[in-house]
Amino acid sequence: MSSSFFYSGIAETDQNGNIISAIRAVAESKQLQMYVIKQQLGDDDANYGYENALILLAPKHKIILIDFGGDADEMDVFFDDFIEDLSSLSHKYRYKNIVGRARDWKHLITTTTINNESCDFSYIEQLLTDSKIEDPSGRKNSELLISLLTGSINDIDRIKSGVPDNILDKIKQKILLFDGDQTRFIYDSPEKKTIRIQGLSGTGKTELLLHKLKELYLNCDGKIYFACHNKILASSLRNRIPEFFNFMKVEEQIEWNSRLWCSNAWGSGGDKNSGLYSYICRHYGLTFLPYGRVASFERACKTALQDLLSIYESIDEIPPIFDYVLIDESQDFGENFFNLCEVVTKNNVYVAGDIFQSIFDADRTKVANSDYLLSKCYRTDPRTLMAAHAIGMGLFETKKLQWLEDNQWGACGYLFEKHKPEGSTTYTYQLKREPLRRFEDIETTESLEISAINTDSADKVAYIIDALEKIQKENVTATEEDIGIIFLDNSKSFYRIADVLQREVYERFGWELNKAYDSKEKTKGALFVSNKNNVKGLEFPFVICVADTITRNLGLRNSLYMSLTRSFIKTYLLIDLESNIDLIDQIAPGIDKIEKQGVIETQEPTAAEKLEIQMTIAQSTKRKTFSEIFDLVYEELDLPREHKTTLFDMAQILKKQFKAVEEQEFTAKLSNFLENNLEYL
Repeated sequence: MSSSFFYSGIAETDQNGNIISAIRAVAESKQLQMYVIKQQLGDDDANYGYENALILLAPKHKIILIDFGGDADEMDVFFDDFIEDLSSLSHKYRYKNIVGRARDWKHLITTTTINNESCDFSYIEQLLTDSKIEDPSGRKNSELLISLLTGSINDIDRIKSGVPDNILDKIKQKILLFDGDQTRFIYDSPEKKTIRIQGLSGTGKTELLLHKLKELYLNCDGKIYFACHNKILASSLRNRIPEFFNFMKVEEQIEWNSRLWCSNAWGSGGDKNSGLYSYICRHYGLTFLPYGRVASFERACKTALQDLLSIYESIDEIPPIFDYVLIDESQDFGENFFNLCEVVTKNNVYVAGDIFQSIFDADRTKVANSDYLLSKCYRTDPRTLMAAHAIGMGLFETKKLQWLEDNQWGACGYLFEKHKPEGSTTYTYQLKREPLRRFEDIETTESLEISAINTDSADKVAYIIDALEKIQKENVTATEEDIGIIFLDNSKSFYRIADVLQREVYERFGWELNKAYDSKEKTKGALFVSNKNNVKGLEFPFVICVADTITRNLGLRNSLYMSLTRSFIKTYLLIDLESNIDLIDQIAPGIDKIEKQGVIETQEPTAAEKLEIQMTIAQSTKRKTFSEIFDLVYEELDLPREHKTTLFDMAQILKKQFKAVEEQEFTAKLSNFLENNLEYL
């Protein structure tokens, strides 16, 4: 089984096998990130000729060049070539501004000769002890050099020179390195056509897809399609790709809509470049099924597959139109879409999704089908993530809202111990998460602050202003871009509060307010405020979440989980005191234990309670409410927000039909109704 703590880019042979095995064992035992490589990852041209050498990388340690062939002259040449190439990389990515020239960091690289036959765990352990760097500045420079060699390029403007002296800057400037699983996904050659990567929100899935895209684009002259579910995310990705390519110093020009496409999955019939499904239909001459005619995208994809098989004798006869397809947010799609992508793709389909995006998904069998499981959430303080999961799933409440089996806890990154108290028929679980490099050596305060007051609109604005002042006071380098304000409420009152907040924030702090429910993006130089619909993929050092009443509604709990995990330092959660008094009594001790001990302690439900949980989940997903369907259709059609209330009121005349027909049929009717009536507004 692969380990997130270890990566090897070298095949194990009789000449190096013991060395690599010993390094792997030390990495897993010490939970220390370690890499074994031959040259800079992603650059097969950087071949040093000497086959009996390898490079050992470990944060907080010197870079170790290991000679297992015993040829001193060849090793000297290897060393010189390595320094030359690393210096070139440092210059290319402007790291030289921080680490200096080769003469300034050459002492952070050492060479050693190891006899493969006698190498064991204790030998590597001692080697690491001897190469450990105690100086904070030296550690920082060593990790920057490691990031160059592993392709985990950091923004040097974010890292800055010197060692930061406050929590915010320490975490912001922490050097990020790919773990073993992430590195394997980017650089290892796939052994099957469709590669599935699953992980929690914040595990870096989209970032990995961008790195994979870069590798494919540079090494393939063919066609690549990058798709996701909704138009907002697709627009964000299309803007992000050229920024990422520029950051990674990709010299090749992006040939949009000839070599590379980026769009949502569905599209429109009038423009083949508006969506992946639309492109497929236009290319093969298939009938395009728009949203108004078929409510289920799965059904549209299934029909396209059937039409293709009616044209060609077999799947193998279908001529592919893309060399690679990359899909983000795969949890939003069904298998028919993936199957359609596979038959029209020549080489590989890369699929990335969140196994916990909806914590109330009754079907978790897809986790077992993942080729890469990313269990470490690098964005969020582990305590925040645990608290969000616990509140979302009702783990501290007498009646749980969701429960995972042991293998599922493991897939979501939890280590656990369990024991059965005397007289009990179920286990008591203690769940915890592995520490993260992003937060190591950093003493943070509480990660989640829950405030319960009797709220009205004025109270909410006053609370937010107080929280903003507190953040500024405790973090002198914090700016308006470091804070996100998220409302779970999507009613008219939310928009009124946002308007008041816009004036108050400007008068008090001189900050502009970015109403992301209108702008659909995170903008520079502005304080972010949004409802729950526009926060996917975003992160902030600080989040202020206004939740009002936390009911047992599964959709609300899922939105709460999503919102709480947008922060990587601290989340402020405001709830109404009167309506949440019983809930507060149940969750307060559990949250306190997470903050102080880093542990969730919870009682396993009985078999009957688990069955009730699954029945509740199945019932809740069986049919959406009128309002939920309206919101989904409105967002899918990308209609203007200023007409939403009016169209919602007009759509009330369809309520009788909503009760009388299947959800799929009603969705199609509602879609036609909205498009037909929009022109009159």
